[in-house]
Amino acid sequence: MTAKIISGTEVAAQIREELKGRVAKLKEKGVTPALAVVLVGEDPASVSYVTAKAKGAEEIGMHEETLRLPADAAEEKVLQTVDKLNKDPKFHGILVQLPLPKHISTDKVISFISPEKDVDGFHPVNVGRALRGEPCPLPCTPHGVQQMLVRSGYDPDGKHVVICGRSNIVGKPLTAILMQKKKGANATITICHTGTKDIGYYARQADILVAAMGVPKAITADMVRDGAVVIDVGVNRVEDKTKEKGFRLVGDVDFDAIKEKAAAITPVPGGVGPMTVTMLLMNTVEAAERKAGLAK
Repeated sequence: MTAKIISGTEVAAQIREELKGRVAKLKEKGVTPALAVVLVGEDPASVSYVTAKAKGAEEIGMHEETLRLPADAAEEKVLQTVDKLNKDPKFHGILVQLPLPKHISTDKVISFISPEKDVDGFHPVNVGRALRGEPCPLPCTPHGVQQMLVRSGYDPDGKHVVICGRSNIVGKPLTAILMQKKKGANATITICHTGTKDIGYYARQADILVAAMGVPKAITADMVRDGAVVIDVGVNRVEDKTKEKGFRLVGDVDFDAIKEKAAAITPVPGGVGPMTVTMLLMNTVEAAERKAGLAK
């Protein structure tokens, strides 16, 4: 048995087509969804992400502006920039690109963003709302994982989902999303981490196994039961002298070995990655819909 490949690229494209229609409806009402991105410094990875977000916004007909600050910008300057965007009715979503320079408190900046405009879903108010199952912007990567599962025919409802990794960005919010008594969720969740003894014991019980540990090929074939669905959130650079850049990207699972056991698996790259930017666009459109009174 060779696993079905769950393509994040294909699912993301499907969602973006839907978003184009939602943006068009908003524009008919005189509302143009708008995203403001704050970029501090010129970290190459961050610049690449911000560029992808701008292209995605343009693709679906949304307005996007990137505000660039130097790497040595004072924390107060960043907070002032966020405050100005909070008060600007033109923008429905605000994203401060992470990571920030070390002299700036990430927690302070995130908490300063208006919860209604927090399209990353990281504000403590939205974290609480997500845990309670209330409407709010959901963190993009875990929300993307949920969408991939549902749209690929692997609804988590009634399934045992084992999540390896407890980060605030993926593991914890994915637990909150999939445990809700809602459509596309209603799963039984086990979460494993560095303090878990014998992760393989729990991983082998999973109907759906999510790897979000940040360790290359941490999940091996002997840790996956036959017929499981495997979602690989990890993106790791490993040395590869045969490549022009000297490295290649691998996930947190041993893809080549596990695809011979799993029912379905996400690749790296081309799996969860494309979903993250798309869910950010969705959050911005939903924020505009809420403000326009069009939210479902």
